[in-house]
Amino acid sequence: MNETIKRIYVPMTETGFYILYCLQEPMHGYSIGQKVQLMTDNQINIAPGTMYGTLAKMEKDGLISFVRKEENRKLYKITELGKEVLDIEIKRIERLYKNSMGVSLSDQNNTQI
Repeated sequence: MNETIKRIYVPMTETGFYILYCLQEPMHGYSIGQKVQLMTDNQINIAPGTMYGTLAKMEKDGLISFVRKEENRKLYKITELGKEVLDIEIKRIERLYKNSMGVSLSDQNNTQI
């Protein structure tokens, strides 16, 4: 992975994370917004400007790709590069969560032996 991409996307914004996470299956911006609201019990509402700006940037950077147009809506899907970025971010979030529970990396490594 290109260091520039890593520097731009890791750590990810919450909005960027949810958009990339949702695009593990083809979706358009409106359906991403609905799914994020459902996943977060309406705590996160992605505004259209943020949604479409993020989709355009992620497409330009190669994290997502255009799949097809359906009823005047563009469907996107995560690319292999996007999956790499998402995986790095998920592991980072898992580490943060474990650390917040009082588990250090050395504790995790010792329990895996």
